[in-house]
Amino acid sequence: MTVADYGGHVASDDSATARRLTVVDQALRLFAEKGYEATTVDEIAEAAGISRRTFFRQFKSKEDVVFADHESQLAQAREFLAASQGDPWDAVCEAVVAVFERFTQWRELAARRYRVVRQVPALREREIVTVFRYDRLFTDYLRQQLRGRSDLALVQFTAAVTATHNYLLRRMVRGESDASPADLRSALLAIPRDRPDQSAPDASDMIVAVFPRDMPPRQVADLLARRLDTLD
Repeated sequence: MTVADYGGHVASDDSATARRLTVVDQALRLFAEKGYEATTVDEIAEAAGISRRTFFRQFKSKEDVVFADHESQLAQAREFLAASQGDPWDAVCEAVVAVFERFTQWRELAARRYRVVRQVPALREREIVTVFRYDRLFTDYLRQQLRGRSDLALVQFTAAVTATHNYLLRRMVRGESDASPADLRSALLAIPRDRPDQSAPDASDMIVAVFPRDMPPRQVADLLARRLDTLD
């Protein structure tokens, strides 16, 4: 299977991106078959139908070729956020959903990379750095769009967004689930957002309880639970 077979999406992108991903596809195939360390740049170039010189014009190293599609994903996410005019929280979620959707279209490539990365410590470290770059992109965007909001809330939100994406993606590439972009979108809606109207509880939603000082904590908890059940 070639990159052009992954849902037809890559074939509709610009030719330079398609050529790069063809090299990625062939490199990951060789890494899976022969091992990362045992595969040479010359073998990757030959399999992809390019010269060694062309390989190094496109990539700095074998390590770079493993994560080349992430560079494209990051660029597209950055462009999406720059053009977004809607709610910033929603924009970040939609950017992540778009990344996930492209990975579902390149599922075999994503699964092959997952298996290769798990076997090479240096690649696992590079993967951590790549995840951080997504986090930083989304956090910087929210900081620009939501000035004055709690910085901790922004960092927590973007960390939860990328963690949710990565959890569903890893389950998908391991063959443990068939999560769709719609599933990811639903999961992202459950992540709390720091909205002004949620900064403090409404007085009507507050309950004041008084208990004897010497009442055991377990008894307090049980009594509270029973009383709260009657308020539903």
